[in-house]
Amino acid sequence: MISIQEFVQRRSKLLAQLDNHSVAIIPAAVELTRSRDTEFPFRQDSDFFYLTGFKEPDAILVLSKDKQGEGKSTLFCRNKDKTAEIWHGRRVGYESAKSDYQFDETYPLSELDDELLQLVNGNRTLFYAQGTYSAFDDKVWALLNTLRGAPKKGYRAPEIIKDTRPLIHEMRLFKSDAEIAVMRKAGQISAEGHVRAMQFAKPDATEYQLEAELHHHYAMNGARYPAYGTIVGSGNNANILHYTENSDTLKAGDLVLIDSGCELEGYAADITRTFPVSGKFSEPQKTIYELVLKAQAAAFEHVKPGGTLVAANKAVMTVMTQGLIELGILSGELDTLVEKQACKAFYMHGLGHWLGLDVHDVGEYKLDEAERPFAPGMVLTIEPGLYFDEDAQVPEQYKGIGIRIEDDLLVTENGHENLTQDVPKTVAEIEALMQQ
Repeated sequence: MISIQEFVQRRSKLLAQLDNHSVAIIPAAVELTRSRDTEFPFRQDSDFFYLTGFKEPDAILVLSKDKQGEGKSTLFCRNKDKTAEIWHGRRVGYESAKSDYQFDETYPLSELDDELLQLVNGNRTLFYAQGTYSAFDDKVWALLNTLRGAPKKGYRAPEIIKDTRPLIHEMRLFKSDAEIAVMRKAGQISAEGHVRAMQFAKPDATEYQLEAELHHHYAMNGARYPAYGTIVGSGNNANILHYTENSDTLKAGDLVLIDSGCELEGYAADITRTFPVSGKFSEPQKTIYELVLKAQAAAFEHVKPGGTLVAANKAVMTVMTQGLIELGILSGELDTLVEKQACKAFYMHGLGHWLGLDVHDVGEYKLDEAERPFAPGMVLTIEPGLYFDEDAQVPEQYKGIGIRIEDDLLVTENGHENLTQDVPKTVAEIEALMQQ
């Protein structure tokens, strides 16, 4: 659980980075219509949530910093409304929000136009992430036009507009102890869900039944929703990287690839495992699986302070290329094939990505055009894979095999911690689990 005090500290840290005589506007997410008068389950904007912990739609956070560098936080949110709350659920209300979430000032949304005009007026710099919510963009541009058009009223629009996202996203890249604790728990719940799906799998079960096993376990453990669309691809479906139809029947002798993770208190887990429907790998399946597993282990060696994602990926491609040469799938000199990235014909995606409030989380991968070195507090996925579609130019025994193995790693002072290590991963471990 992230404490309210930590959200306050995040706002203070962001305020410290703002220019004096500036104001930052950060809107919450809005509800999205699913059909007619029903909405999708609400999910808060990640940047807004990171700074507030506030879970209601349509709210606005304003951080202002005067000429002397004194900062203030202001929240605009929906007012209490007995009728609306009978139909749609309880609201915090602006009065309780001030004390419960420790803002300096709070106002109902009905006062947004007048109060926001005063908060922005006269500041030299506006920090705002334009393009995120088009309707709110229009409100901000209208406000600026009002300020520009009435100097006789004492109005003056900011001269400079800066993007808040680089500042917030750099903060989000490095996880606090409280965030790590949540992500460790999310990894554990997700790992248990994968184990449950492995144990349920059998010929004539369906992909969507495995999906249901995962989602049931997540929800029963306090993670009501998956962090992204769950992938359950059996047989040749595993070769579709973002396959989410999950509608086919599992067949004896096939593999099934599951890419799924829960979202807990806003934070994502992201795990992929590939295993045999019948509980035992065939020799060709085992050969390819162990090659991918060996490549992942090579990448893990680079996940430590000072390592880089590019170096880890080169290690993966070296291992894969050597293995593909030995299998007769690639031919030529190892160094030349690695340089040409020849294995990319069968390994089409990147090695990994940052992980946090978003499954593909924010944060720069380069600093001043150089590869960014890993540092303690970063969390990322490592997910090599090999995919041989049924039409691939490979020996017959490998056609239709798609394998990916993915774990979530926290960079520590001395190396890394695998947050998702509780899912069996070796051939022996997987076969033993599925025989139980």
